[in-house]
Amino acid sequence: MARLTFHGQSTFTIETDDGTRLVIDPFFDDNPVSDIKRAEVGAVDYILCTHGHFDHFVDAIPLARETGATLISTFEIVSFAETQGVQGHPLHIGGGYDFPFGRVKMTPAIHGGQVHGDTTGQFTTVPGGFLLHIDGKRIYHAGDTALTVDMQLLRGKVDVAILPIGDNFTMGPEDAATAVGFIEPGVVIPVHYNTWPLIEQDPEHFRALVGDRARVQVVAPGEAYAP
Repeated sequence: MARLTFHGQSTFTIETDDGTRLVIDPFFDDNPVSDIKRAEVGAVDYILCTHGHFDHFVDAIPLARETGATLISTFEIVSFAETQGVQGHPLHIGGGYDFPFGRVKMTPAIHGGQVHGDTTGQFTTVPGGFLLHIDGKRIYHAGDTALTVDMQLLRGKVDVAILPIGDNFTMGPEDAATAVGFIEPGVVIPVHYNTWPLIEQDPEHFRALVGDRARVQVVAPGEAYAP
């Protein structure tokens, strides 16, 4: 069974049953709440980036260079990474691909499209989320997003939903609780909160808003969860 370890903001490492190691939205060295630095991540086979903002992408290219990992993201982000000497697999919204560790599908997100490190602006892209099928579990990492009615299309297709609750830049607790009602996952993990004052939130308030619609699993940086 895949093991998810949270590292603050929206960053996770995932280790599958066969030992494949993935990182989602790597933000370690400049992350004020991360439990580890990039040099402590260890071996990585794949890096998945929902979008190109600093707090989701800043460590992606150096980590890929250091580990030889394949970057999975939108066509534009992968194209930019390839100009930096990083190998990647491009996807786009609505598209999926069967990798050796499982299936990855990109889902819509409503957010900004700037790619950190692209000084020309030519690689600006749309943000997304990921629906992962790993070790018999369906894991939805929403990325940074507003509440969207498209989330209703995920109903019955998600075991674990990873949703932002920080407000200001993404959904707040109320909209995230509505998203839980749309998706109907078994478990929801709140992320993208309490990294900076602008996104301070009480996860217990979110738990109360969700009620009995799902089990809210609050994980602190450095803690792991196995679906």
